[in-house]
Amino acid sequence: MTQSAPGRLRVATTSLAGCFGCHMSFLDIDERLFELAQHVVLDRTPLTDIKRCGPCDVGLVEGGVCNAENVHVLREFRRNCRVLVAVGACAINGGLPAQRNHLDLGTCLQEVYLTEPGLARGCMPDDPELPLPLDKVHPLHEVVKVDYFLPGCPPPAEAIWSFLADVVAGREPRVPRELIRYD
Repeated sequence: MTQSAPGRLRVATTSLAGCFGCHMSFLDIDERLFELAQHVVLDRTPLTDIKRCGPCDVGLVEGGVCNAENVHVLREFRRNCRVLVAVGACAINGGLPAQRNHLDLGTCLQEVYLTEPGLARGCMPDDPELPLPLDKVHPLHEVVKVDYFLPGCPPPAEAIWSFLADVVAGREPRVPRELIRYD
């Protein structure tokens, strides 16, 4: 990989429709984050609080695509990342958010906001700030080109570390099979 800073890769992360569990696994690298920081420049991540992604070598994306804002964020992120990694079940196949895919979206929204008692009090949200929901939740590869898939729900910190260590070393990333979990 061509590096963005002398001897250092630029790495960014983003989260779409998911639970943020994959980012928690990334943070669970713990003290090795200091070692990682010697080899990478962190762009948009939970550690930097940068909101927009600049040009990066590697982008890690967790979560599926469930609304118009997710589509916009993912496409912009893809444009800025030479290598894009789908991290976790939601990014790879829609995960838990995709459980709604067998339901009609309109019927689902009516049930939640108009039929059931709750804070909405029979009112369908229509604030223009709310992103428009898609009819179904999509995995990343249905919207943009994905270069690598890192499975798990979430992938364990060791799997993320192994992947990033290979990238930093200039090796083709290969996560040992024993680190791949689907639970």
